[in-house]
Amino acid sequence: MKYLVTGGAGFIGGHLVKLLLDRGETVRVLDNLSTGSMKNLEPVKLQERFSFVEADVTADPMLVEREVAQADVIYHLAAAVGVELVVNDPVRTILTNVHGTENVLSAAAKYTKRVIVASTSEVYGKSANAMFSEKDDLLIGCPTHSRWSYACSKLLDEFYLMAFHRASRLPGTVVRLFNTVGPRQTGQYGMVIPRFVAQALANRPLRVFGDGSQSRCFCHVYDTIEALAALANKAEAVGQIYNIGSQRSITILDLAKLVIRQLGSSSEIEMIPYEKAYESGFEDMMHRTPDVSAIGSLIEWHAGRSLEEIIADVAAEQQMHR
Repeated sequence: MKYLVTGGAGFIGGHLVKLLLDRGETVRVLDNLSTGSMKNLEPVKLQERFSFVEADVTADPMLVEREVAQADVIYHLAAAVGVELVVNDPVRTILTNVHGTENVLSAAAKYTKRVIVASTSEVYGKSANAMFSEKDDLLIGCPTHSRWSYACSKLLDEFYLMAFHRASRLPGTVVRLFNTVGPRQTGQYGMVIPRFVAQALANRPLRVFGDGSQSRCFCHVYDTIEALAALANKAEAVGQIYNIGSQRSITILDLAKLVIRQLGSSSEIEMIPYEKAYESGFEDMMHRTPDVSAIGSLIEWHAGRSLEEIIADVAAEQQMHR
């Protein structure tokens, strides 16, 4: 099989590319390296079944079409990522997520290619549900808060895929990722675990935004990519949406305490108001726990690696490069 991974030089993409190559597949990566890095492809760059093209999915639809036409399966991971980037550059967020996905899906529909589009738990918005199901109604915040531009743009990606599926039988699937973390993830764009680990290893204060009561479920990237790889071969997944994530919930304040305790750090915790961390009127999702029964019943998948394993793996990788 020939796989095309857009955004394949990103954190998740790099791990997925290696998994596919390890399984004997041929993989081509398309990435503009705006937030991705060739360092994420260092383990595979010399493999003969791997190739890379530096390009932007939003800027060159003809190139995207040529690449899609040559692939059997497309993983569309290219997107604007991280809360800080979303808040600071909402125009880029919308253009990247919407136009990039439009180009990929138009080409995939033209050639009837299997495509998996990465979406996000952010699309659940301000829902107060204790657990998020793929069939839930979605509650996006007001457009005056740029924080919701990412959620809205990724939700439009989902509508695009479903529209192409209905109109031209595009064999597409949407995956909603819940806080995928692990080695090689950068804290540059606001990702909390690599940021906390770096601060703890340096014995600097861990900066917790808001009052720390917001909770998240963190899924090891190795678990996430195993689910992504399995979905490509499931005909039943076509035209469907699947949550991928852990169901162990932890508040951000308790996460900071866990990181300090596990790494034996002397760091203290510093509370930072949202308006100081991001912008005035910033709104957050207070809780995010996925219902993963759908993907569990389809491929017998669950997030098997613990939060403690995630912290240990992130710390080991950071210490190796210090």
